[in-house]
Amino acid sequence: MDKVETLIKEQQLKDQFDNLEKHTQWGIEFVEKYNKFVKERSEIEINYAKQIRNLSKKYQPKKNSREEEESKYTFCRAFFTTLNELNDYAGQHEVIAENLTSQIFIELTRYLQELKAERKTHFHDGRKAQQYIESSWKQLESCKRRFERDCKEADRAQQYFEKMDADINVTKADVEKARQQAQMRHQMASDSKGDYSSYLQKFNQEQNDHYHTIIPNIFQKLQDMEEKRIERVGACMKTFAEVDRQVLPIVGKCLDGMTTAAESIEPKTDSQQVVESFKSGFEPPSDVEFEDYGQAMKRTVSENSLSNSKESKEKPAGKSKPKLWPFIKNKNKLMSLLTSPRQPPPAPPASSLPSPSAVPNDPQSPKQHKEPLSHRLNDFMASKPKMHCLRSLRRGITLNSHVRSLIEGSGPEDFSHLPPEQRRKKLQGKIDDLNKDIHKEMDQRDALTKMKDVYIKNPQMGDPASVDPRLTEIGQNIEKLQAEVQKFEGWLAEVEERMPSKSDSHRRSGLYEPQSSVAVSNNCAQDRESPDGSYTEEQNTETQVKANINPNPNPNPNPIPTTMPDDEEFDDDDEPLATIGTCKALYPFEGHNEGTIAVAEGELLYVIEEDKGDGWTRVRRNQDEEGYVPTSYIEVNLEPNAKGQW
Repeated sequence: MDKVETLIKEQQLKDQFDNLEKHTQWGIEFVEKYNKFVKERSEIEINYAKQIRNLSKKYQPKKNSREEEESKYTFCRAFFTTLNELNDYAGQHEVIAENLTSQIFIELTRYLQELKAERKTHFHDGRKAQQYIESSWKQLESCKRRFERDCKEADRAQQYFEKMDADINVTKADVEKARQQAQMRHQMASDSKGDYSSYLQKFNQEQNDHYHTIIPNIFQKLQDMEEKRIERVGACMKTFAEVDRQVLPIVGKCLDGMTTAAESIEPKTDSQQVVESFKSGFEPPSDVEFEDYGQAMKRTVSENSLSNSKESKEKPAGKSKPKLWPFIKNKNKLMSLLTSPRQPPPAPPASSLPSPSAVPNDPQSPKQHKEPLSHRLNDFMASKPKMHCLRSLRRGITLNSHVRSLIEGSGPEDFSHLPPEQRRKKLQGKIDDLNKDIHKEMDQRDALTKMKDVYIKNPQMGDPASVDPRLTEIGQNIEKLQAEVQKFEGWLAEVEERMPSKSDSHRRSGLYEPQSSVAVSNNCAQDRESPDGSYTEEQNTETQVKANINPNPNPNPNPIPTTMPDDEEFDDDDEPLATIGTCKALYPFEGHNEGTIAVAEGELLYVIEEDKGDGWTRVRRNQDEEGYVPTSYIEVNLEPNAKGQW
């Protein structure tokens, strides 16, 4: 029974070792699976951070002028702030990936190697102890069987001796031999019994140690190993959460930054910024007057003759009265102004023979069709660089030297291609930059002056004369910068004088100045953009006249003007520009563009405005018909006292 129980226990113990081996192997596989999970999570965080960074970089503003324009608006700045915060947010995900890798994945990988080695050692010790107890059991069984065999042999020898001793026929020698054999067998049985007894005692001790000490210790080590494994997995799971929690404050700051950026958006400020960016400063045009064609025949042809234009030239300028509408005599002049040509004049033809189509009275000469008013107004609103010419209709006879110098030296740097309001801002910004440069130069001059004083007081520190070249250079730089400031301030003053007053509730047009003949001074050559308009005269100019613009570009030596019923009241006021010379047409010019006038070869005309470098000369055929012709098409003869007048 004891043998059976022992075998059962050994088998159960062996089965427990197998189960523990399977369980611990599964535990190691679980740790490997969790470690792989952490690695994949780290890769996801890295890829996510990379995608977030690429997204933020993709929508970052490019380094161009558009970025400066976008940065003016609060919603754009908020978006740029969001992109920056998003970039920091991506950085925190990179931190998560790094911490997961360093604090969990690498540590678990090293721990797995240690765990596998420890498990292998424990199970090796358990199997070794199991094999030892099994071998001891086998030796015990061997001793037991030998003792059993010796006992049986001793019994048989004793029975044989007794049989021989009872038989009278057996010799005494045989009996003695049987007796000795029986004694020997008894001695062997006694020795086997002693061996069996001692080995049994030894086995029992070993078995007791095996089942109460060795195996429990191995099992305890395996249990401790398993508990450490589970504890380590729990610690890794906690670290897994702590890694995310550690970056939450910074992530929260990123989100707070996004929220703050969103709350900083000011719709009214942005809309006002749009107004400031695109505010042109132009005054809206006045109402279009009614054209009464029923009064077209009141004037005679003689009123428009060349002699009358000469007489009108001799009328005193101081007699003029203010006019409510400069174009009241012929409203088509407004349309001519709105669609003035913007291209340079054509080159003169190779042949000087007159073209049949250029003859003024030729019935086959083409006439330009008048566009609808809406089309011309659209062109009027779209032509920003030419708009300030509407305020250049009033013009004086002379300009002072300062204005003339500005006109001759003006260029793209005066921002004349911009609307008045935008031009004013650009000029003011340029003046501010120049003033900053002047202050820097002055600071350098002051520093060098102090250095020179130190050198004068202490010659051993340096030569005072060595500072003079630099001081001279700085002085020249300051003079140049001050000249630039004066130039830009002149342009700025001209723009500010031309801009409408904000306190004026009537918003008068630049073409409409009731009860006033005061013109705005012109300090910029861009205000003369023939054939769109002409200079305006200064306020202290003695003679002020109105600029007449040709409404019909086709030649007509005897036009019949269209007048209003009360036009007689304004005949004395509508004085043409003073004639400064005569010219002769060398080539025919058809004058298809608005603002030009058609001329025939050999035709004599009056010059009312010289070529200012743009290739156009302003001429007059009679009192009401005037316009621009290419300077290369005519031969100009100016009056001696007219040169330099403009």
